[in-house]
Amino acid sequence: MFQTAILASGSKGNCTVVRTRDTKILVDAGLPGNRISAQLASISLDESRIRALIISHEHSDHVAGAGIIARKYNIPVYISRLTYEAVKFRLGRLPKGNVFFQTGQDFRIGDIVVHAFSSSHDVVDGCNFIFQKEDEPLRKLALATDLGYATQLLINRLRNATTIILESNHDTGMLLEGPYPWHLKQRVHSRQGHLSNEQAVGVISQVIHPGLKNLILAHLSEQNNSPDLAYNIMKQYLQEIRFDLNLFISLQNEPTPIFDI
Repeated sequence: MFQTAILASGSKGNCTVVRTRDTKILVDAGLPGNRISAQLASISLDESRIRALIISHEHSDHVAGAGIIARKYNIPVYISRLTYEAVKFRLGRLPKGNVFFQTGQDFRIGDIVVHAFSSSHDVVDGCNFIFQKEDEPLRKLALATDLGYATQLLINRLRNATTIILESNHDTGMLLEGPYPWHLKQRVHSRQGHLSNEQAVGVISQVIHPGLKNLILAHLSEQNNSPDLAYNIMKQYLQEIRFDLNLFISLQNEPTPIFDI
């Protein structure tokens, strides 16, 4: 067993589950603790066996519930040192403490090997992640959101992934013509902001391969995008190259199904 599900994705809170038969971890906790518990229950995932929480960066939609979750489940928080310094006042007491990982290196939680790599976002040490089960190296989950642009590092890390969770945050026209103040439009559209639907297609065009079976588009803006628009733009590209995979949109207020990585 090697599976993932997104409990919530968007600017109001993010949380993802990665699990094997023996290990279950959460990535980010930007929701209240009771919401995370409810989302886990709604897709029949047992919360009692969660082993750890990994934090990608310090923005509130990724850490708002982190301290609560660490205390509720009595689990350690895996976090980079720089991110911890930026957010420690919000975490509060951590009953199992924190484990520092170094961006660019591997670490293990149970039988899951995690590789953290840098993301282009306006934070102190933002990370995206690759997950592999130690005895099944050909199955690979890539989790890449909160990206201003597609670095060569990102492309290299996403290659050969069998499941990709990728940001498809906004439609450029909707963003630039919408109600956001100009400084916020500039931030989202910048190289330290978020990927557009078109940029997401550009990423997939560089990493697609016969073994890619699941593509989950994530962190959609509720103001500057729509699920149908993000889905249709990616689907059109896949149809043009005659490539068939399981394309899915993750939402802010409901969990995805459980995907076999």
